[in-house]
Amino acid sequence: MAVRHADDHIHLVATLARQDGRHPRTRGDIPHMHTAARAFETAWDLQPMSLLDRTARRAPVTGEREKAARRGLPETARESLQRTVREAAARATTTNDFLTRLRDAGLRVREHHDDNGALDGYAVALPGDRADHGTRPVWFSGRTLAYDLSLPRVRERFHPAVAPADLALAHTRIREAAALLARAGRAEGAGDVAALGDLLMVAAATSPTVVRDQVRAAAAAFEQASRTPGTRTLHGTARAHFKASAQALEHAPRTARGGGAPAVLNLLIALVEAVEAATAWHRAQHHHAQTRAAAQAAALLREAATLTGAPPPTRPSRASRSVPRTVRVTPAPTRGPVVAPPVAGVPPRPPTGTHPGPGLGPGRSR
Repeated sequence: MAVRHADDHIHLVATLARQDGRHPRTRGDIPHMHTAARAFETAWDLQPMSLLDRTARRAPVTGEREKAARRGLPETARESLQRTVREAAARATTTNDFLTRLRDAGLRVREHHDDNGALDGYAVALPGDRADHGTRPVWFSGRTLAYDLSLPRVRERFHPAVAPADLALAHTRIREAAALLARAGRAEGAGDVAALGDLLMVAAATSPTVVRDQVRAAAAAFEQASRTPGTRTLHGTARAHFKASAQALEHAPRTARGGGAPAVLNLLIALVEAVEAATAWHRAQHHHAQTRAAAQAAALLREAATLTGAPPPTRPSRASRSVPRTVRVTPAPTRGPVVAPPVAGVPPRPPTGTHPGPGLGPGRSR
């Protein structure tokens, strides 16, 4: 039975009582519920909900939240591990580098090897998080944390290292990648937005204090937008630009990241362009949940830009006239949600002809 609970959604009701007294089998019922909801939407001409694409973040269960509350922790072990593993995956260039970063971050790491001795998986545990009356650590495999944190998916993120000197080209590469993402096909764009998600994670880790909270929130908001259903390619030019920019931020000396407010603003606006391109790309692909996530990330980055206090540039350079001022995608007709409007008060884009050195270091039914 379907019950219209409000203007924007319905509830599915099913009896779990059996005449023979046995317990019903409910494992894997969520996909079946989505299939039933699609049938009701079609029968009653309701706005269709997004397909179940399994890209949402794996939320902590009730027991994990209660355990964190008893220990006085601000978040569950699962949430803390998700963030730490995702950042390590975004910054690593090899498997050994990835595992080393996990250990350096203070996590307990357990490797899994196949019959031939090759590494084929890993698990992590938070120090102090134990079960069975404190007799064993609570381990989470990468895939348990998020489907894109399994070892094979982490290895897809690796990209050849670039020289620190390429830091000055980071914002130019990001803008070029944004323009390419706007024209990307489905498979290529899926790889591009994944790399953009890694770039935002690195930017959050290396950003100045004045904008760090906003950039971290933007990276967290964009997380689902970086995961798309279906196939993807890992050889796009935009992906290469995003990965090179992330590594430039990672490898640059800290002193090179502090190019002042104009440098921070320059890179922030380049990131806004890239995230807006990702928003339009997701909308064109009818990825409603990803569209909302990317739009929220763009708004947070715009908010960060207002915090730099940089004065508006007086006049764009001649070199910047050849760079498109906006990135647009003509989306396919869609009944998806309306994207949140941009945050007001963002300073105009600074000139792109100079390279001062970057300083930045959730569909529904009704």
